[in-house]
Amino acid sequence: MAFDSLQKAVTEGDAEEAVRLVRAALDEGADALEILNSGLTVAMEVVGDMFGRGELFIPEMLASAEAMQEGLALLQPLLVENAAAGKGTVVIGAVKGDLHDIGKNLVALMLEGAGFTVVDLGNDVSADDFVAAAETHDAGIVGMSALLVTTMPQMQKTIGALRAAGLTAKAIVGGAPLTQAYADEIKADGYASDAPKAVALCKSLIA
Repeated sequence: MAFDSLQKAVTEGDAEEAVRLVRAALDEGADALEILNSGLTVAMEVVGDMFGRGELFIPEMLASAEAMQEGLALLQPLLVENAAAGKGTVVIGAVKGDLHDIGKNLVALMLEGAGFTVVDLGNDVSADDFVAAAETHDAGIVGMSALLVTTMPQMQKTIGALRAAGLTAKAIVGGAPLTQAYADEIKADGYASDAPKAVALCKSLIA
């Protein structure tokens, strides 16, 4: 089954059409995992490439991510039945003191579109809450975001708490004021400057 129309709907941010096409594919007997991988995920990879080339901007990318999310909502009950569908679990949140979550939300949406199970803790998340969620959900990755320079030290605190708890989850960081040098300084396992790179990073860490 071809998923060109579904890919087009997602890349254009047409949520209504994306939902219609996902329903139609399911009615025709398409496998939920196939729809995810060949339709929604491929579309978001295209969106990520276009964003990287400067052909799309954040509002357009958010529209595409939301279209993907609405289509994914129809597939999730079916995907849960197939444990092999998931690529791993990512706990994500904006660190303590930081209330900015647009970028974090986009990363969460794109990770779900790529087949990850995402536990989104929201914003203003303490180190202890990151640790508790990682333990509860057996997360392979813990993703932290910060938009304020003043909240960046919370990332180092959280990484320390994860290590002290003996967790093996990979700690990744991102956000406007961050750099690879800072990620290295706080001993993060990875850094991504935007949502598509965050998805690629997670794939590389869990592969």
